[in-house]
Amino acid sequence: MTDIQHMLDTGRSAIAAATSTSELEAARVAHLGRSAPLVTLLRTIPDLAPEERGRVGKEGNLARRELEELASSRSVELERSELIARLAADRIDVTLPTMSMPQGTLHPLTQTRRRIEDIFLGMGYSIGDGPEVESEWYNFTALNTPHGHPARSSSDTYYLHGEPGTDDAVILRTQTSPVQVRTMQLQQPPLYMIMPGRVYRRDEIDASHSNMFHQVEGLAVDEGLTLGDLKGTLETFCRAMFGASREVRLRTHFFPFTEPSVEVDLSCYLCNGTGAPAADDADFDRCRLCRGEGWLEIMGAGMVDPNVFAHLPGYGDTNVRGFAFGMGVERIAMLRHEIPDMRLLFESDVRVLEQFPGR
Repeated sequence: MTDIQHMLDTGRSAIAAATSTSELEAARVAHLGRSAPLVTLLRTIPDLAPEERGRVGKEGNLARRELEELASSRSVELERSELIARLAADRIDVTLPTMSMPQGTLHPLTQTRRRIEDIFLGMGYSIGDGPEVESEWYNFTALNTPHGHPARSSSDTYYLHGEPGTDDAVILRTQTSPVQVRTMQLQQPPLYMIMPGRVYRRDEIDASHSNMFHQVEGLAVDEGLTLGDLKGTLETFCRAMFGASREVRLRTHFFPFTEPSVEVDLSCYLCNGTGAPAADDADFDRCRLCRGEGWLEIMGAGMVDPNVFAHLPGYGDTNVRGFAFGMGVERIAMLRHEIPDMRLLFESDVRVLEQFPGR
């Protein structure tokens, strides 16, 4: 009995003297662990004389239970005090300046698209959007592209469902022009809008082609519009995008959905249309951007073919005319920033993208 009381008193003193959870754990192991004197004593009860077993078992278990309760209570106290000390030490001074965090930037294609949108919004155009998965009717037939046209073959277009060359076949759109048709079905003229978005074609990927790229197409429908209005619109856009002194040249071309159709050239902003190399380009005998031509091809355009209006109720009025244009966002970005290879825009190389810090 004297030994049990001594063990109890020693354990009480050790637990009370602990000033941290680690010291308390050491005291608990010393007085309640498998090798502790009290625990060892309790294991030897079967070896004691019968008249001693009851007394030693009762007193020993009472002592062990008291030490366990003392250790548990002391653990709560020490954990609370250590938490308070930790919180005080980790207190944040909200008056200190924040750490400098690196900020990302918009991709150059997004910057270019937003710049194009801003220019046309400033001219009173609205922005339209439509599905990237289209029917052949919207993508080709409604745009005066006849059955049998090479663009409607599976070698040029991604088909998802249906028989290629039929109006109900489902495809990935090859242009954003279907948005023009969908908008005209819902809205009567006058109409001024642009349609930016992704398009898909079965092109081999190289420095100037990709099987997925971005377009911005535009449409204006109103009374009395002429090719002169189209040229004036494109001159305004080109000067806002590439510089106030830029000139626009129209060359005859063919597109199924416009008549007449034109290719649009921009006077080279690097050589000012002269074709001569810059003063610091001693290794070139001509302008490195336009290759001595003095002009840069930037888009296709034309007056909307009457056959397109024939599919749309309310657009058959002889006084209603329209013009359309379309440009590749990648093409504009490459010209504006003198990027030599389209693939650089899609490789996510930070060394390339960090050169365009615009927001």
